[in-house]
Amino acid sequence: MNLLFSVVIGALFASGVYLLLRGDLFRVVAGIVLVSNAASLTLMASGLTRGQAPILPLDEGRGLADPLVQAMTLTALVIGFAVTAVLLALSLGVYRSGRSLDLGDMTRREAEEAAEREAGELAQDVEAPEEATL
Repeated sequence: MNLLFSVVIGALFASGVYLLLRGDLFRVVAGIVLVSNAASLTLMASGLTRGQAPILPLDEGRGLADPLVQAMTLTALVIGFAVTAVLLALSLGVYRSGRSLDLGDMTRREAEEAAEREAGELAQDVEAPEEATL
């Protein structure tokens, strides 16, 4: 069973990292979601011990299950969902402002806008040179 969990976790991490390295913003968000879920599965797999529920009265014959692993995994899932919601909202804002989710397009567009801004500033400096004061 541990081998199966290890293979699934490895596949999730690998596909998440692959998606993180793609040029589309939506795929980057999906990659972060996959890596987050793989981390949660890693937490769950680390605490795979069977035992009695840690609620009183305790039966002396069996061991107890560790509730900390479950609490940490639940916390990681909630944080992962919140991060996903924020990233999707940011992606929507980027799409609305630039009409593209391709990271290469956005980089080229920013470089062009910076070059135009710089050319405009140079043109203003040439048209209206500052007077030298004596």
